[in-house]
Order: sequence, then structure tokens, then C-alpha cells
Amino acid sequence: MEQAINTKFFWAAFITYSIAMVSYLLIIATEKSWLIRLSHGAMAGGLLFQTLGLIVRTLELKHLPLANMYEYITVFIWFAGIGYFIVIRLIKNALVGALCGMVIFMLMVAASLLPKEGSTQLLPALQSYWLQIHVTLAAASEAIFAIGFASSILYFIKGACAKKGKLYSRIPNQEVLDMITYRAIAIGYPLFTVGALFAGAIWAQQAWGSFWSWDPKETCSLVVWIIYSLYLHARLVRGVRGALPHILSIGGFIAAILTFFSSMVLGGLHAYT
Repeated sequence: MEQAINTKFFWAAFITYSIAMVSYLLIIATEKSWLIRLSHGAMAGGLLFQTLGLIVRTLELKHLPLANMYEYITVFIWFAGIGYFIVIRLIKNALVGALCGMVIFMLMVAASLLPKEGSTQLLPALQSYWLQIHVTLAAASEAIFAIGFASSILYFIKGACAKKGKLYSRIPNQEVLDMITYRAIAIGYPLFTVGALFAGAIWAQQAWGSFWSWDPKETCSLVVWIIYSLYLHARLVRGVRGALPHILSIGGFIAAILTFFSSMVLGGLHAYT
């Protein structure tokens, strides 16, 4: 049964993330210390409100909020918010944080456009602990991939900047960005493999009687996995450096984003998510 859920914490998070977004845009133009503090504070506020929203939603629905597209993206954003603060602590670079924050804001905009009702009675196919493993690990891994995406974008911006320009000096060295991308994908890849593919296949067997059915969302997830497999093969086996691994990093994350909406456009067994 569908139930209207209190979304005040979601909208509070949306407002604070919007404040952070404006701060990020100003940081790109001028790296003022008070803007950096404001953006970090707004991001912390957004993550706090989002955490409270997830807790309230769980209590009202009496199950973890993992059953539809809105809930999935919200959990994804929550993991991305945690990743943001890890990156900020490790890298201490305003532009890296700004790009990660912009990705979070765009996902928040996408979530704001989706229906926010929740089901108190889950469909039989969703009544499995494999759902929790599958969705949680998939969301966590794709949030980590978002960090690799942001650092890959900055890798190309760094290469395109004039070496004596002000923006060039504010972006980390390409070697540092290359390492951020690699570590993000190296951590996210096994989580995605276990969560999105293996746990998803086990859940599919329990719910639909088949480990694999070439459902649009399954197929798109396989494409994401192949792209990141190619990245790791190129990086680790072939020793490829430069633009190609970062093209794969960007392409993999774009494919992951498109996977969210594949069932909405193409239907299939995942049409309810």
C-alpha cells in the first residue's frame, strides 16, 4: 500500500545542497576561504538532513528505503555525501570537493522530480534480504565511482588549462588525479561486482526463478561492469596511462547514471524501481 511520507528533511537537504552548489560556482571563480567553509558547512547540513530523512522514512515504512527509484537515488546521494567528506579530508582541494558536490546536487535535482511515496507492504519480489545487500552495495559502489568521475573530469580540465593560468595552479597534479580515479574504481569495482551483479543474480533467482534474464537494467549494469573492467585491465595489465583510462572512468559513470532510468524507459522486471 502506497503511503505519503514526510519529506521535510529531503527538502531541507535540497536547500542546503543548493547553497553548497552556489558556493561551489563562486569557488571556481575565486577561492575565498569563507566560501570554502560555507560549502563544507552546507554539505554537512545536507548530509545531516538526508540522514534524518532516511531514518524517518525507515520508521514510517517499517523497512529500509530501498524499494523504488527515489529511495535508491537518495541512498546513493547519502553514500556520495560520505565520500565527499572523505575526499575533502584526504585531498584538501576545494575544486575536487566542488566537482564532487556538483554531482551530488545534480542527483538531488533528479530525485526531487521522482514520486516520493513509499510502500508499507513490499511486493513479494522485494521481500528478501538480498534486496538490501544488492541495492546497498550497488549504491555505495556507484557513489565511489562518482568520485572517480569527478577526478577524471578535473584530469582533462587540468590538461586543457594554460600551465601558467590561475585555474591550473588550483587543480591537483594529473598524477594525483590519476591516483584518485584509480583508487575510487579499485574500491568501487569489487563492491559493484558483488552487489550489483552477484547479489542481484541471487535475488533474481529467488524472485523470478532465473539468475539472468537480460532485463534492461541487468544488461545496463553489465555494460557498466564491462567498462570498469576495461579500465582496470588497461591500467593494471597494460599499464596504460593518460587519457584513455579517464575516458573509461567518465563513460562508466555516465553508463551507471543511465542505468538508473533504463527500466523507466524500457520497462522490464525492474519496472517498479
